[in-house]
Amino acid sequence: MAQVRREEPVEDRFSRLDTTVPHSARVWNYWLGGKDNFAPDRAAGDQVRAVFPEIVEAARYSRAFLGRAVTYLAAEVGIRQFLDVGTGLPTADNTHEVAQRIVPQARVVYVDNDPMVLAHARVLLTSSEQGATQYIDADLRDSEKIIQGARETLDFREPIGLMLLGVMGHVEHPAEARDLVEALVSALPSGSYLAMSDGTATSERAIESHRQYNQSGALPYHLREVADFTAFFAGLDLVEPGVVPLGQWRPEHRPTASVDGYCGIARKP
Repeated sequence: MAQVRREEPVEDRFSRLDTTVPHSARVWNYWLGGKDNFAPDRAAGDQVRAVFPEIVEAARYSRAFLGRAVTYLAAEVGIRQFLDVGTGLPTADNTHEVAQRIVPQARVVYVDNDPMVLAHARVLLTSSEQGATQYIDADLRDSEKIIQGARETLDFREPIGLMLLGVMGHVEHPAEARDLVEALVSALPSGSYLAMSDGTATSERAIESHRQYNQSGALPYHLREVADFTAFFAGLDLVEPGVVPLGQWRPEHRPTASVDGYCGIARKP
């Protein structure tokens, strides 16, 4: 039977919602054409887009990578459990929807700490009857709380797909970010997979647009050098084609043009 976990009333979630400053989850939602955003989010999104028009395409490529990554993990390598950290606002084809279309018994744990995402958890928690979903209100930096909470739904004796899509840029220093990823990966059993994507400092326009975004009052987002992004996969076995630009990881059709963002999937030995 489908299982869900609800942590606080919807009214309490909205009481923590600050709509006067932009938030990355809502700005991202705006770029993807969603409606769960406010004027400050749209203003910040438009400011970035004015300098870096490709950001909208990058957001769509990142979302498409989520679908391809989950499909690969569920259909090709047999992953039945997913831990999606920094999931953001729900749109079409969320992790549990993609996974449970392939494997109805799939179990998915979402992690985020944005009040609006919390308020939409009831959407994220619509599981298949055979599977299960859970939502954990936790900060990316609190790996112990994330793992402890995930154990209520996921079996840590079996492989898990860890999803870190467009989230590690909220940690400024590369060494700290690597430590956080390592803490999560180290808790997973052998045969688990890490799927990651993030913005990269691969063009002057991308760098300038994020500099302006970080001055908007939103939680800063730090672009990585490609080498720093690749370092997240140290000690893991990269899946072909390795670390590549968004849109070029096993595309359904011909490879797309490069955008300022990279992605990759790797297996824990």
